[in-house]
Amino acid sequence: MNKTILHLDLDTFFVSVERRLNTELQGVPLLVGGITDRGVVAACSYETRAFGIHSGMPMKMAKELCPEAKVIKGNAGTYSKFSDEVTEIIQEAVPLFEKSSIDEFYADLSGMDRFFGSYKYATELREKIIDETGLPISFGLSVNKVVSKVATNEAKPNNQLKINFGEEKPFLAPLSVKKIPMVGDKTYQTLRNLGIRQVKTVQEMPMDVMRRVLGANGAVIWKRANGVDNTPVVPFHERKSISNERTFDRDTIDVIKLRGILSAMAENLAFQLRRGEKLTACIAVKIRYSDFNTYSKQMRIPYTSADHILIPKILGLFDALYSKRMLVRLVGIRFSHLVSGNYQINLFDDTEEALNLYQAMDKVRNRFGDRAVYRASAMGARTIGRMHNPFNGQPPIVLAHRKQ
Repeated sequence: MNKTILHLDLDTFFVSVERRLNTELQGVPLLVGGITDRGVVAACSYETRAFGIHSGMPMKMAKELCPEAKVIKGNAGTYSKFSDEVTEIIQEAVPLFEKSSIDEFYADLSGMDRFFGSYKYATELREKIIDETGLPISFGLSVNKVVSKVATNEAKPNNQLKINFGEEKPFLAPLSVKKIPMVGDKTYQTLRNLGIRQVKTVQEMPMDVMRRVLGANGAVIWKRANGVDNTPVVPFHERKSISNERTFDRDTIDVIKLRGILSAMAENLAFQLRRGEKLTACIAVKIRYSDFNTYSKQMRIPYTSADHILIPKILGLFDALYSKRMLVRLVGIRFSHLVSGNYQINLFDDTEEALNLYQAMDKVRNRFGDRAVYRASAMGARTIGRMHNPFNGQPPIVLAHRKQ
């Protein structure tokens, strides 16, 4: 039996939410992101893209390209709320689905043609999302995730497209190689330098040639260009999490020490989120006292992976939970409700310099180790436990804690 994979993508999600909340913004060139000239574009409407504007661009440059554009700071909490509403609709309608980002979903509809018709079912699901949320959404339907994702991008804005079994290669052939998932700007330039512009050219090349040019990624890109992809739909589990905790050799009442360790833990886990291209929407703090009684407190937050957002919230939970009259044996934190995504959602408050700083620090950590660079507030926490890769498809992780 052939697979039937549905890909759903909320069109210009942040922009669409703002227009849903304020109908006067319909048709208006819209930029969402940092509102100062030093800010960064987190999202832009289709009207602004004609001027060459794209996400990640400095806001000052975007406003110069399109002076008539309206700039909105954006609200991560509001976008998280609408994302959750769409997730609930899909969850009720589809037994197996994957939330791959705050505005993107996959669903496995294999076998449904025998009972209802996968395309008809997908169409009705899309219509329900539009009716109940007021947000535009597009979908692609094919035999695998890669072709479905490309089909969605071709269907946009606010439309749908089905690629029948056996038509994957003809569908992909005339498209730009940049439309193949995994082909970024650098890879695209490499292919352009070789005279490769269309997917058809890659299809006609031996796989070994692509592998010699791009290494292992070349083989993957060749397969995707030929419509071959066996990546499964990963079931969405709301409780998926990463965590870290620390047990002390000697119970402590040193609040400065405890806060420093929690800051270091939060900073390290936030880096792991960014490295795994994940966002968290729920954080928790755990304290175990010298009498072995354990208490925890959690809170829902807008999706984020930024430690300057996460650390204050973690410390706030600790302050609300901590009893100053008792010695502490263990502290820990957990980030849960994880979805795929990147730092883009945090650009509403941050400048281009802040984004570049995160990227620079993460680059240092990737090269020299997780603790190669850290905030001054975490200097007292010399060790926070060994971090394992939390995004390898395994169950929730509790990191091995190291005695101090």
